[in-house]
Amino acid sequence: MRDNCGVFGIHSSKGCAESIERGIFHLQHRGQVYAGLSVFNGQEIISEVGNGLVKEVFPARDLGNWEGNSGIGHVSLMDPQPHLVDSKIGKFVLAFSGNLINGPELREKLKSQRESFSTSYDVEVIARLIGKGKDYISGIQGMFQECRGGYSLVLLTDNGEVYAARDPYGFRPLILAKNIDGCAVASESPALEEIGMEVVRDVRPGEIVRIEKNGFSVVRESQPERAAYCAFEWAYIARLDSVIEGIPVKRARNNLGGELAQGDEVEADIVAPIPMSGIGHAQGYHRVSGVPYDDVFLYNRYSDRSYTPLDQTVRDIIANEKLSVIKESIKGKKIIIIDDSIVRGTQMRKQVFRLKKAGANEIHVRVASPPLKAPCLYGISTTSYEELAAVNHSTEEIRKMIGADTLRFNTLEGFIRAIGLPSERLCSSCWTGEYPV
Repeated sequence: MRDNCGVFGIHSSKGCAESIERGIFHLQHRGQVYAGLSVFNGQEIISEVGNGLVKEVFPARDLGNWEGNSGIGHVSLMDPQPHLVDSKIGKFVLAFSGNLINGPELREKLKSQRESFSTSYDVEVIARLIGKGKDYISGIQGMFQECRGGYSLVLLTDNGEVYAARDPYGFRPLILAKNIDGCAVASESPALEEIGMEVVRDVRPGEIVRIEKNGFSVVRESQPERAAYCAFEWAYIARLDSVIEGIPVKRARNNLGGELAQGDEVEADIVAPIPMSGIGHAQGYHRVSGVPYDDVFLYNRYSDRSYTPLDQTVRDIIANEKLSVIKESIKGKKIIIIDDSIVRGTQMRKQVFRLKKAGANEIHVRVASPPLKAPCLYGISTTSYEELAAVNHSTEEIRKMIGADTLRFNTLEGFIRAIGLPSERLCSSCWTGEYPV
């Protein structure tokens, strides 16, 4: 299971701890296992990382004594961050989101150079590589040259400087923002807007930016071979109110649903989403098709995402907890159900069964993404071909597996058209098996 985290960094004329906590709270959907926060208090870096949700790890009353104007934060599925390193260029803390393809090889190379490790996580490999530079900028540049994979990162030094960087292909999103008090960076725009920041732009692929209270300093210009933004961010990962590369996620999901509706001649009484990521897709389908929109599931807002926990048993339990059927909307109806993707097919099969048990006459499943054909190498949770139903099964076979009356996926062409970026600026490896790196 790969990491798919959220990062946040800030430099402000005011105390920043509460802003970091609020920022990573609005990235909570990107990871619910660990939450971490680091602040430079004028003399040293102070950090705390805990197991659990942001509000559990950092109750509001605990942040009043965290003095400091610069800091970083992190939410994770897999490893505790920010990670502290004592290197020849100084002590610093690092938080990153993504995955290194060549992480094991780099770890062995560093061990041969007498570097020691305290964890098994990629973040320590990246931190050790940065620490080998003559300063932080050259360290990050050297790390770029060594690392293969997708990542975005934030770094806090022992003199209060904050750096942000994005891999040379831009797989993982990273957004810059500012207000009268300072500047910040985060994995998604709502984490910035919800603390009163105004979005400025995305960090460019291969760019290194120093975050300052009065602005941004680009300390390494963007030098991308090509952009490869993760297309799945718009379909599933990001919040519905996020904007990535200038494209609102809501618009993209509405467009994806509209693409599904084009030429779809199935007769239905209602179209409904599998909450939460299916909502934007179902809205788009409704607008193009004219099929009435309704809810057939009630979402329990106190449950975690079923896609992100590491253990399949936990995913199954959470999936059952988070959705309950609304029988009034179901009985005797022909229903189009829309979700962002089908990975294994197990959750969709359970939901189709529940709807039919509740009295639905027909269930027609529509999927906003094309069939997933390959694992992601850059940060999403699917890591093996065995996990993917579409690798060894046709659409008709998957339809039978999930118990739907009909099943239809978006085409890759329609998917790319809905997002609105050229295909050569997107990573679509999960659907094509063609990897940019």
